[in-house]
Amino acid sequence: MRRAAIWLSSAALVAAALVPPAWAREVVDASAPVDLAVTIYRDPDRDPEEELDPEYPGGLAMISETRRVTLPKGESTIRFEGVAEGMIGVSAIVTGLPGGTIEKNRNAQLLSPASLVDGTLGNRVTITRMNPATGQQVSERAVVRTRADGGVVLETSQGFEAVQCSGLPETLAYDRVPAGLSPRPVFSVDTRSDEGGTFDVTLTYLAWGFDWQADYVGTMTEKQSGDEFEMGLLSWLTLLNDNGQSFDNARLQIIAGRHNVESDYESLADPPVAEELWLTCYPLGRTGGGAIPPPVPPMEMPVFAPPPAPMVAMEGEYDAIVVTGTMRAPQMMRSAVVTAEEEDLGDLKLFRVPGRVNVSAKGMKQVAFLDKEAVKARFLYQAECDAYNWIYPEDDEPDAASLLLVTKNEEKKGLGVALPQGQLALFEPTTRGDQLAAETTLRDYARGQDVELELGTSGQVFALCGHPDKRPSDSRGWTKMQAHITNANPHPVKLRLQVGYAGEYEIRFPRHKVEVKNGYQTVELTVPANGTKVFDWKLREAADE
Repeated sequence: MRRAAIWLSSAALVAAALVPPAWAREVVDASAPVDLAVTIYRDPDRDPEEELDPEYPGGLAMISETRRVTLPKGESTIRFEGVAEGMIGVSAIVTGLPGGTIEKNRNAQLLSPASLVDGTLGNRVTITRMNPATGQQVSERAVVRTRADGGVVLETSQGFEAVQCSGLPETLAYDRVPAGLSPRPVFSVDTRSDEGGTFDVTLTYLAWGFDWQADYVGTMTEKQSGDEFEMGLLSWLTLLNDNGQSFDNARLQIIAGRHNVESDYESLADPPVAEELWLTCYPLGRTGGGAIPPPVPPMEMPVFAPPPAPMVAMEGEYDAIVVTGTMRAPQMMRSAVVTAEEEDLGDLKLFRVPGRVNVSAKGMKQVAFLDKEAVKARFLYQAECDAYNWIYPEDDEPDAASLLLVTKNEEKKGLGVALPQGQLALFEPTTRGDQLAAETTLRDYARGQDVELELGTSGQVFALCGHPDKRPSDSRGWTKMQAHITNANPHPVKLRLQVGYAGEYEIRFPRHKVEVKNGYQTVELTVPANGTKVFDWKLREAADE
């Protein structure tokens, strides 16, 4: 038994010796993306009437990058440079690797003045400063002896000295970038390949700091019949990317609908840090006792060879909004508009925007994605009648009716596609061109649903409604009701009168059908032009079942 134990122990040592340590893995840089797909999810907590927040967007994006890697035989570490700074590392999946993934890591530190000092600790740099006697720039080699967390001390031919404490301009130059540092966020995976070779791999992950919004432009045609009309409907998609990375030439997809979010993705997307270098100087001749002067301002990015790629844009620096057309006359550019392809994604809707789109860093961009030339719609007025009101037509002031734009989301009406939530600007033709008539908000509308958009209160149609007198109800509990509807338009109008909550009353309205709409029992009335019409009906409380 003792000999067997010794043999097993020796075998284990030999096997352990065959496994290379983690630090012995070869580091391989993946290529830049050869293909990109970006799917943007809207902020689920942003109401339809709320504007996009460019400072703190609360939506997500699923980013899929295809890159090319050449792997050596055995274990290696693959670096994916340039991922989104809002990357949620725990969501990352890498496919296409012959040996799968051993371990995943997200680099927490970016190339910066502080990380350069820390990465060069114990190594040589070149310090250049002005000779106060001659005014000439003098360079010499020095060794970094401290980290960048309270002052940087170098060892030079003159001894130990703190950087930028002499009062003279000083610059540090580095021979190389320390291993593992990059000016752009990096995600890395450890893998193993028995044969090695070149492979196309796909990195897919969720990222924080995105959002989108649909904006609609409706243009009414000049041909109208009373309150019925046709309109062109063009929708613009506004994309927001708060990350410091651009995703160029990407296949763009949009998810419409309210998705359920349980995880705190904002805290999971802890971005890497580019730390500044703060230098502290002590009073001359001593390092303890007495007050310490204020810290020296952050040191500028040192010079090193080769120079790094430019740092990402600082927070708050946004590109100008890129608009691929104009909202004033959408009918003039319909030949250039592409229509997004709609697909079902569970209870949500997925829109594929044709072609390729640049999702720019720290920027907002608009693309046209929906175009309907002849949507059939109508205006409908709406008023509410309170069963507890008494009315005195000779004294009471009538209430202004609200104005609705009504259609149905079906092909017969010129629609028949899912309409994501957003803002609608409605333009009406006049002798001086199209003029803005109203602005309103759309919720998400599925195919087949009735679309009703509130356009505000009317200045032409008014309603006075309630009990016509103080006489008690009749013996069967019926109460008389009356509505005085005034229409100042030069044409008849349709008005939907809400006469009670659904299930609360029994309604008898002569020569009109009572229907339930949006939780109310309603009747649709025709009011003649330039006049007032009186409508009578009666109601009683619904019997308990």
